[in-house]
Amino acid sequence: MIETLYWTDEGVVMVDQRLLPTEELYPVFTTYLEVADAIREMVVRGAPAIGVAAAMGVALGFRDAKSDTEAGLDAKFEEICSTLAGTRPTAVNLFWAIDRMKRLYQRLRKDGVASASIREKLIAEARSMHTEDIEINRSMGRFGAELIPDGATVLTHCNAGALATAGYGTALGVIRAAIESGKSVAVFADETRPFLQGARLTAWELHKDNIPVTLITDNMAGHFMKAGKITCVIVGADRIAANGDVANKIGTYSVAVLAKENGIPFYVAAPISTIDLETKDGDGIPIEERPSLEVTHVKGNAIAPEGVTIANPAFDVTPNRYVAAIITERGLARPPFSESLRKLVNGAAESA
Repeated sequence: MIETLYWTDEGVVMVDQRLLPTEELYPVFTTYLEVADAIREMVVRGAPAIGVAAAMGVALGFRDAKSDTEAGLDAKFEEICSTLAGTRPTAVNLFWAIDRMKRLYQRLRKDGVASASIREKLIAEARSMHTEDIEINRSMGRFGAELIPDGATVLTHCNAGALATAGYGTALGVIRAAIESGKSVAVFADETRPFLQGARLTAWELHKDNIPVTLITDNMAGHFMKAGKITCVIVGADRIAANGDVANKIGTYSVAVLAKENGIPFYVAAPISTIDLETKDGDGIPIEERPSLEVTHVKGNAIAPEGVTIANPAFDVTPNRYVAAIITERGLARPPFSESLRKLVNGAAESA
């Protein structure tokens, strides 16, 4: 299994996803500031992986925090959490993970636990979140596999695989689970401009796992749908609003509209932690704007005229009317999503 990130005594180890597929390097990030930079600069990406990385960053930062007073340590803890929370605005798993670490810290402080023990427990919590994420993805895969018929060709956009999580994957986890159940499944992967997560990451990890994959440019998706080459679409998500509107990598909305036009089911695979019941609909989801160089350059090479105006939103929002089902570790949510998502978040499982 691909190891996206893991904890060591030296720091947090992450595969540098900016270098894939040509280089597979695993640098160690030894401070919480380095972890924050790794999240911001997309060394690690994908909502679940960002959440786990942030939790490890909190644990790493507090482990190394220095102060002669508890009040000083409290202030340092808040500074660590605030720094990591300021890295990327769209992926709600980032804030979910930091809030989970905060709740643990506050409970331990209230119970009078010594700072040395708090350090150990924060590390244990972050490592537990890493393990939990893999199990969540496997559970999600089992539910989602029921939606994929034998012989299917699945279109996916961006990377929602092992590289976007602690391991196994959300959208690609569903595909893996279907194959593990004995089904024959092939994948069409959109290249996913401008950061090329599909070309660099999805194609790389599927090829590495010997899963049949065909790489296409983003503007080919409609052609292959119309030609009857696509059975269904499965994508991940960075935030899901209470009504089922889905924020995912830019270009997802276009794929969903094309799928609807061609009568192809469009599925979203994401953990419960990605569901944001506090955000009523997609209009309330913040959309990150990325640097213009991601559009004007590829691997350092200019592909656009200097000085041209650039827009680079990293995500778009797919309205719930285009979504056939949302796959979680607790089961499937189907329309009306305002009801089914709330039930899942509150612990009630739905069947396939």
